Amino acid sequence: MITPIKIIGAGLAGCEAAWQIASRGIAVELYEQKPVKMSPAHKSENYAELVCSNSLRADGISNAVGLLKEEMRMLGSLVMEAADSTRVPAGGALAVDRDGFSKYITDKVKSHPLIKVIEQEVTAIPQDGIVIVASGPLTEGELYEDIRRNTGDYLHFFDAAAPIVTLESIDNEKVYRAARYGKGGADYINCPMNKDEYERFYNELINAEEVQLHGFENNVFEGCMPVEIMAKRGPQTLLFGMLKPVGLPYPGTDKWPHAVVQLRQDNKEGTLFNLVGFQTHLKFGEQKRVFSMIPGLENAEFVRYGVMHRNTYINSPKLLDATYRMRDNERIYFAGQITGVEGYVESASSGIVAGINAAMSVLGKEQIIFDNLTATGALANYVSCGSQADFQPMNVNFGIIPSLEMRIRNKKEKNEIIANRAIKALENQLEGSDLK
Repeated sequence: MITPIKIIGAGLAGCEAAWQIASRGIAVELYEQKPVKMSPAHKSENYAELVCSNSLRADGISNAVGLLKEEMRMLGSLVMEAADSTRVPAGGALAVDRDGFSKYITDKVKSHPLIKVIEQEVTAIPQDGIVIVASGPLTEGELYEDIRRNTGDYLHFFDAAAPIVTLESIDNEKVYRAARYGKGGADYINCPMNKDEYERFYNELINAEEVQLHGFENNVFEGCMPVEIMAKRGPQTLLFGMLKPVGLPYPGTDKWPHAVVQLRQDNKEGTLFNLVGFQTHLKFGEQKRVFSMIPGLENAEFVRYGVMHRNTYINSPKLLDATYRMRDNERIYFAGQITGVEGYVESASSGIVAGINAAMSVLGKEQIIFDNLTATGALANYVSCGSQADFQPMNVNFGIIPSLEMRIRNKKEKNEIIANRAIKALENQLEGSDLK
């Protein structure tokens, strides 16, 4: 008799993993602490609860998250089945009836004959059998401490991520590459500001609208101070901090700008750059508006906006392979935001990959690594092969998918070609593997 696969957490990732496993004829024990214990963010007793927005973001394949959703449909996603069944009008986005969506998934999970839901708090990773840890970004207490022991202390409890823009969207006529005082190579892209530009930017920054935080997100450390809070300490603060121009003269001169915003390479391919020191509480629309005032970023494409909130996640590049399985303990998988994927859809996608591969382990079959040309595979690759030194959660975006060999100026056309290539790659993988 095959021992059931245990899953900790009935969020998007946990439910998706359970569905994938049960669909392959393997029993699942799905542990969920609700309604026995509710986290500060959750209100409903249903599973796969959407805590923030009811939008799963863009629906067309010319957007990376739209491509990821299409791939999930191809893989038999329960989350996408629920979303398509409960969608509400939202223009080009896929938005859902929040309660209907969660109830749909809860009913499906509870009624599946191979899924046994156990409503109790789990305080430690089970010591036997295959386990998927999908306990979410608010993991705390004894389970948090046990995960930390199992991951060798590679566990972050606070997410302070700066915005990321694409290299090709930066105006090269207004920026220059240099390292401070010429130390190392010309590794940073520098966006210089004169006094008037800085003052206009500063005034908009300190008056921009911030996100209203939950009570459990208000503990901010000095080292993670939001840029707008730092700026409110006085107009000179940023000039002696992350915007200091010292050691960054204009090319060919010995004159410094009044202020400099530095961009640092964020991925191995050099297609993504983050705004150094720009962790923020500003609303996404305000980030786009205010940060686009920075010279060179007027038309920047933001693939990730800055975030600051409680977000427990492991250092996945150090710990996991591209199946979301621990490198040094092959019976343990992780899934969901605790792996460093950011967003509803991305969390569910990681649950699909972990669930499929947990099932493969039980069935004695080879692990399935998704093609990097797909959004599913690119996201798993980012999580397992990203920077160990400064790993930060990430939404899916075209910047993490291998680019085309030819240059195409029209962004929508280029993205559609990449997306169609991804769908073809997944179709080929479906035909030639145990995925079906």
